[in-house]
Amino acid sequence: MHLSAAENLPVRHAVPALRAALDGAGAAVLAAPPGTGKTTLVPLALAGLALGGRPAAGKILVLEPRRLAARAAARRMAWLLDERVGGRIGVTVRGENRPGTRVDVVTTGVVLQRLQSDPELADVGTVILDECHERHLDADTALAFLLDVRAALRPDLRLVAASATADTGPWARLLGDAPVVETEAALHPVETIWAPPDRPVPPPHGLRVDPAFLAHVAATVRRAVAERDGDVLCFLPGVGEIARVAGLLGDLHADVLQIHGQAPRAVQDEVLAPSPHRRVVLATSVAESSLTVPGVRAVVDSGLAREPRTDHARGLGSLTTVRASRATAEQRAGRAGREAPGTVYRCWTQADQVRLVRRGGRRPSSSGAAAVGEVGRLSHARPPSAVWPT
Repeated sequence: MHLSAAENLPVRHAVPALRAALDGAGAAVLAAPPGTGKTTLVPLALAGLALGGRPAAGKILVLEPRRLAARAAARRMAWLLDERVGGRIGVTVRGENRPGTRVDVVTTGVVLQRLQSDPELADVGTVILDECHERHLDADTALAFLLDVRAALRPDLRLVAASATADTGPWARLLGDAPVVETEAALHPVETIWAPPDRPVPPPHGLRVDPAFLAHVAATVRRAVAERDGDVLCFLPGVGEIARVAGLLGDLHADVLQIHGQAPRAVQDEVLAPSPHRRVVLATSVAESSLTVPGVRAVVDSGLAREPRTDHARGLGSLTTVRASRATAEQRAGRAGREAPGTVYRCWTQADQVRLVRRGGRRPSSSGAAAVGEVGRLSHARPPSAVWPT
């Protein structure tokens, strides 16, 4: 059974404390770096399907920010149990509904729809908000409703906020001074290589990224393929940039895969499975923490991310390209050290690294009502193009 190997993941040491926190306070914050098993082993443990112990009452509902992450988590948990999705482990996302009897993995949009028809979540005992640091509008709204449901209708509903990079203090206060449970990373050492462009390039503006910079990223990918063994994972801000870099790598002696929220299911499955061939995986931020790409030994980080912003003058929201935060850069680098020592190629200078903001996203509000008000305002915490190689 695959589960026996997974039960040795680092998060196993935190499970007893997490169970105690939920039994006592009914809520907890779980801070666990990527690769520790928080997304797959913790739901199984709380459902009584792993690590022994008494199973929690009711179904375990796992909220993921993206369809790709939800499908990957459900598939992984079912694989650990030598089952197919739709048995004890289920998934419900747009276009796919295979509920489970013990664990359901859903997107935040799906749970918002369910709360309208079933506000009590009658068959659910524990809700895990995975990757809670990814402050999407649906995720914030769902959290606000869940806090209100727990306060007014279901005081027995247990909540877990889980993240690889969460600022635990504000989340603990939001959940009513909930206990914080932490687990250490189990990463191999990762060497950092600073690989800025040879010449200054214009900073990104809105959704536009200078083609010269994308050409530099593609050249850095070629360098990583030549200098390092194993697969290469390259982080880019969006689908357009992924397609452009893929075109520049068309003659590369490796399989070039593109992974993002709109990628076909067959490509998603191919990325998540080990391969006998050398691969270059071009990905958006979905691969930072939501997915584990096996075989990666080198990461090429463009240093860019795409985030929602609000034009307050017009009252309209839009996406814009920004510099990734320092926490995001560290999380991306860690993907190179999941299975063995690795290397990260950063397409900026060491001096720029010092000036990166420490964390991205908005801080959680201190109450459910405040959270409802907060979700209407998209953050300007990370100014666009605040730092760029010059």
